[in-house]
Amino acid sequence: MIDASASSDALAPSDPSDPSAPSDGTPDRWLTLSVDRVSPMVGELLVESLLALGARGVQEVEGRLITYVPPPDDPEAFVRRAQDVLREATGLDHITLTWGWQEHRDWSVLWRQGLGPRTITDRLVVTPSWCEAEAPEGAVVVTIDPGMAFGTAEHETTRGALRLLDRALSPGEKLLDAGCGSAILAISAARLGAHRVLAVDMDPYACEAARKNTIVNGVTDSVQVEDASVTPDWLAGRGPFDGILANIQAGVLVPLLESFAAALRPGGWLILSGITEEEWLYVSRSAALPGFVLEEVDAEGEWRTGWFELRVD
Repeated sequence: MIDASASSDALAPSDPSDPSAPSDGTPDRWLTLSVDRVSPMVGELLVESLLALGARGVQEVEGRLITYVPPPDDPEAFVRRAQDVLREATGLDHITLTWGWQEHRDWSVLWRQGLGPRTITDRLVVTPSWCEAEAPEGAVVVTIDPGMAFGTAEHETTRGALRLLDRALSPGEKLLDAGCGSAILAISAARLGAHRVLAVDMDPYACEAARKNTIVNGVTDSVQVEDASVTPDWLAGRGPFDGILANIQAGVLVPLLESFAAALRPGGWLILSGITEEEWLYVSRSAALPGFVLEEVDAEGEWRTGWFELRVD
């Protein structure tokens, strides 16, 4: 991810039995924290704060964000501090945190339930590794396991970006996947015919997962993963790209639009995702300023993804 904020796909089930859990052993029970999401923007702030409090991941269930943390010495004091952190992060006094206890279970198995292959387009199927995917004739299958790295086909923003990628991409193109997470977009682009894709993320764990995924999908020759923060200065030394993919928060996307335009060849394309319905007008108008022309909007639920092309004067 480009910054420390949690992205939409970070709303993935916690995995307390993960090998990176506390080194003093898996506890018999976990402290459960639950809070109303309120809105997509507030939800992002809440997820970021919960992760900072020690959560391994955050799950969204019927409008509530739920996570599990190792049991603190003083649960009530921890919950009071957590509630203060959430209120300060969101600027909302009415944020109410509820808590309880969850006996330890085999989360590494439970979080797989309900996950399976997804047919994104006629040419693209995404599947976790434990499933055997049936793909339409001529389609490519991309294997991505859910985990701590942002990017599976379980969220609307990723699916929207994949659908528009299938329409925007021409074989042989050179692309940038900015804030690549699991590298699902970069890998899909390579499997669909991109010649070279630079997948960049500032999170070293995401980069590690992305490199593993390039190996699993056989695209190490065409997808390069780089651990870096995508900033205007970083972009100034890159390109020109034929296309850029960016599935991150609107607050990060908009300040990068001019730099994205400078890093693209004339007539190049840009796919922006991670944008809520209420943010869409602001983002699309901002994209027009450096010369991007909207080609298509993909809408799913409350999320919007845009395919833009750089105007040639």
